[in-house]
Amino acid sequence: MTTDHDVSVLNGLIKTTLDSMKGYEDAAEDAEKTQFATMFADFARDRSKVAGDLQAQVRSLGGDPETDSSILAAAHRTFMDLKQAFTGKDDKAIIQEVERGEDFIKDKFETAMRDTDLSPATTTAIGDAYRSVKEGHDKMSALKHSIA
Repeated sequence: MTTDHDVSVLNGLIKTTLDSMKGYEDAAEDAEKTQFATMFADFARDRSKVAGDLQAQVRSLGGDPETDSSILAAAHRTFMDLKQAFTGKDDKAIIQEVERGEDFIKDKFETAMRDTDLSPATTTAIGDAYRSVKEGHDKMSALKHSIA
């Protein structure tokens, strides 16, 4: 087990989480006239906390934590699709795009949790962050099914 591997995995999750946070911030702005603005702002704050917790774990390993989202990341592209959904102000389309982003981030965390080369402390940090991500995913999934 090397801390380099832990730092690399954590930084990948941080980048995805920051993409998600930025997407929710953008969604909250774009959703000003919909019932979802407050919910998206809450999700953005939650993702900010998740990223901060993962960054703290990277620092505890002696690494440099990721601090930027990736313009090229799939999560960011998903949230750009979300922005396009807002132009039509179609609640169903908006929720479907958000849930797609949630599926993406949940899968990234689940993949990391299966990584047997991570230290126990890193696995615990990822598991703690995953609970928050899964809760967000499940909320979006329930919302999607309630308006389907």
